[in-house]
Amino acid sequence: MYVILVYDVGEKRVGKMLKLCRKYLNWIQNSVFEGEITEVKLEELKLKAKALMNTDCDSLIFFKSRDSKWLYKEIVGNERSKLDNII
Repeated sequence: MYVILVYDVGEKRVGKMLKLCRKYLNWIQNSVFEGEITEVKLEELKLKAKALMNTDCDSLIFFKSRDSKWLYKEIVGNERSKLDNII
């Protein structure tokens, strides 16, 4: 499945959340990630993220699609992280 993840966490936890999310998805902008992920890996990411979070004030939002081809993405301005995977 294709996922866009957006997080909003306290300043003390931002670095740890960034490091965790980069293990699973592609970092595209501050607190925003995207990429293909299996259901099992997504659940693993959620569990690890919940362990870092203060659920009273932090949040994670997942936008899910079966495939990236069903999602239109338009970038205006500077693209922070290009997802070109040239082999």
